Amino acid sequence: MKASYSKYNLNFKVPSGTSRGVLTRKETWFLILEENGRYGIGECGILRGLSIDDVPEYEQRLAWTCGQIEKGETALLKKLNSFPSIQFGVEQAFLSLHSEDTFTLFPSDFTKKEAPIPINGLIWMGDEAFMLSQLEQKLRDGFTCIKMKIGAIDFQKELSILKTIRSQFGPNQIELRVDANGAFGAEEAHIKLKQLSEFQIHSIEQPIKSQQWESMANLCANTPLPIALDEELIGISQAAEKERLLQTIKPQFIILKPSLVGGYAHCNEWINLAENNNIGWWVTSALESNIGLNAIAQWTYTLNSAMPQGLGTGGLFTNNFECPLEVEHGNLYYRTYKEWNTTLIENICT
Repeated sequence: MKASYSKYNLNFKVPSGTSRGVLTRKETWFLILEENGRYGIGECGILRGLSIDDVPEYEQRLAWTCGQIEKGETALLKKLNSFPSIQFGVEQAFLSLHSEDTFTLFPSDFTKKEAPIPINGLIWMGDEAFMLSQLEQKLRDGFTCIKMKIGAIDFQKELSILKTIRSQFGPNQIELRVDANGAFGAEEAHIKLKQLSEFQIHSIEQPIKSQQWESMANLCANTPLPIALDEELIGISQAAEKERLLQTIKPQFIILKPSLVGGYAHCNEWINLAENNNIGWWVTSALESNIGLNAIAQWTYTLNSAMPQGLGTGGLFTNNFECPLEVEHGNLYYRTYKEWNTTLIENICT
């Protein structure tokens, strides 16, 4: 077996704002396996300033992984706990190598019969006019679950946007989720959550910065709307520590991003622990290309969750890979009549 890696830069169609800044480009890496003329491919995607493996020696670790590939998947995953995105890339690449067609990692009704996955429509931060224009487009596209990034512009303007939505659509028509990406201070968070709760919000992701367990636990115990942990899960790889976090903070939800928490095995462990503690969950992509998004979506379908998932990011880039994934009427489909455009992928592999 041979292994190699290749870097690829994804370019945003429109600069996309979060509370951590505006994104115009997303770096990603592909891990390629080759054995007896067959190829396997997995995406290793990091988010600068957020991923625990956003470190200078990242590519060195990818090179090490390629050099140790004969040790096999299980042995490699044990050595890569500090590099969750590479763990996820390794899982994908081995599944891909042994699949029938490189890209069908989890055969199911999703891949065979176009059974859809309900997803949320994502509204990026910007000025009020920009955010409202995104909202109008998402509603035209048939989304009934909207996720809005908040925390970068004036909070009163963000409340005004939510008020506009609720004046036209009740909670039975549109489910509203907000994502603060840790933008609120611990001392002000409860007041802001109370203001947000007036608009019948489904949940808020990561209202305060991670690693403030006591403050987050107090918020979750007294919150007027459900809280979902996101960044809080990053960097926690041991089962005992995962359970300690959940039992200490007691969130209403957790959000699973395979590239940030170590792939399928770690996500499955989080899910089992969450369900044992009566905590809800859903899955979200982390700005992967369609190769990584495909790997996340196929796995997500097998989890049989009825909740809208966060998997609508495939259309954000100008140079993504053409594939069967398609968003329609607020759902993600794997169109059986569409094929992967393998030209770019073949260039990566060679």
